[in-house]
Amino acid sequence: MTAETSQTLDRGLRVLKLLADTDHGLTVTELSGKLGVNRTVVYRLLATLEQHALVRRDLGGRARVGLGVLRLGRQVHPLVREAALPALRSLAEDIGATAHLTLVDGTEALAVAVVEPTWTDYHVAYRAGFRHPLERGAAGKAILAARHSPNPDPGYTLTHGELEAGASGAAAPLLGVTGVEGSVGVVMLTDAVPERVGHRVMEAAREVADALR
Repeated sequence: MTAETSQTLDRGLRVLKLLADTDHGLTVTELSGKLGVNRTVVYRLLATLEQHALVRRDLGGRARVGLGVLRLGRQVHPLVREAALPALRSLAEDIGATAHLTLVDGTEALAVAVVEPTWTDYHVAYRAGFRHPLERGAAGKAILAARHSPNPDPGYTLTHGELEAGASGAAAPLLGVTGVEGSVGVVMLTDAVPERVGHRVMEAAREVADALR
């Protein structure tokens, strides 16, 4: 800690991070041990966070992340979209296909940014806000590949006709971005995606990841 930082705020943020990393919640005693502070301090931190709906405690006294974090999370999408747009524009123009940034939203893939090429006679219409199951489409499957693959860089994913008849997709996951799980991809009207497109999508995903770090 330095003179310019707040110890109380730092501890509160550490509480939220600890709770976010567990599915079953933590007791005051467990938080006290992990933070290295006494139980009274933890009680005060939890009470403050509860007032803002960032933490909730169940009947057994275990603290969990509260629904208030969802309201904060909704504001992340515009920031992520703004950071990703330059790389998406470059990708769309280079490939001549609709480029998109997709993030995980529960069990679904949510397109939060879409850029269409300016020079093509036709391309796939794809809109921000479009949702689909993670198990369908290149964008979702690329995310799942990163989630489950033992390889730290699972490369790119290709699909055909899974979300729209006649359309193929290529996507690569965002890697190394704390708190953001998503992918960058393109969708194009073709039966097969050229190999160079997959590599270009991976390059764009790296550019977006760098912009978000």
